[in-house]
Amino acid sequence: MTAAVDSTGFLDPSTLARIGSLELIARTVVEGFINGLHRSPNLGMSMDFAEHRAYMPGDDIRRIDWRLFARTDRFFLKEFEADTNTNFSVLLDVSASMGYGSHGLTKLDYARYLAAALAWFSHGQRDRVGLVTFDDAVVEYVPPSARHLPVVLHALARARASRKGDLETPMRMLSEQFRRRSMLLVISDFYAEPDVVMRALNHLRNRGNDLLVIQLLDPAELTFPFDEAASFEDMETGEKLPIVPEFLREQYRALMTQHIDTLSARMGEQGIDYAMFDTSKPLEYLLFDYLARRQRLMRVR
Repeated sequence: MTAAVDSTGFLDPSTLARIGSLELIARTVVEGFINGLHRSPNLGMSMDFAEHRAYMPGDDIRRIDWRLFARTDRFFLKEFEADTNTNFSVLLDVSASMGYGSHGLTKLDYARYLAAALAWFSHGQRDRVGLVTFDDAVVEYVPPSARHLPVVLHALARARASRKGDLETPMRMLSEQFRRRSMLLVISDFYAEPDVVMRALNHLRNRGNDLLVIQLLDPAELTFPFDEAASFEDMETGEKLPIVPEFLREQYRALMTQHIDTLSARMGEQGIDYAMFDTSKPLEYLLFDYLARRQRLMRVR
């Protein structure tokens, strides 16, 4: 996998930032990632048996389970994991805090590249792909469809981080949209109390959806590397607070670690797949993590 990254450079976020087209980014990242796995080009096209379904006119008769026909005198087709199409939607936080970036790439930029790549990958797996962008309300909603990849990419290109965020209100609204069991990937920096985060996510989880959660943070948000005393401004409220970094650095890091650990533990208890990544890391890590989690969820299904 490392060789693939070194030879193309397209999985490095700073390189991606120099490409103008989200479609080109998505296609290049996914193709480079799959090549780096040294796997069959039919990645994900598993031949593990999934279920039977009734024969319909026009179906390929070569897939009829003749043994089952002999027992039941009815025609059923064998379906495999790759045939069980999934509704896959990315729920992307576009609140103002996602506009932060300490190294030329904002959290929202990184999230857009990731969402575009995963939508492209899922479309290639014959999933129905959709997108939701949200801050304190639902900003844009693209329902999952086999034909909606271009619409998803265009919506991602329009995404801007500008308003105050509120996880619970949009998640409660979306729980009415995702009534059919779906695979939902929530991408956010999750700057909210763990109780608030869990209440928001449970609106979706209680509908029977499979949740994958990625917390994206800038490296500076994890290490607090600042040296000079300054007024730090909350990007969503505009509130300013004078800070002397050297006096508060260790306390800040401890609080951030505690926040991440609490989210990880609480989501684990609820059966929600959670991972935290910082935006300096190549996308290959997130893509591989997503693939492993997706396959695990499909096996559970």
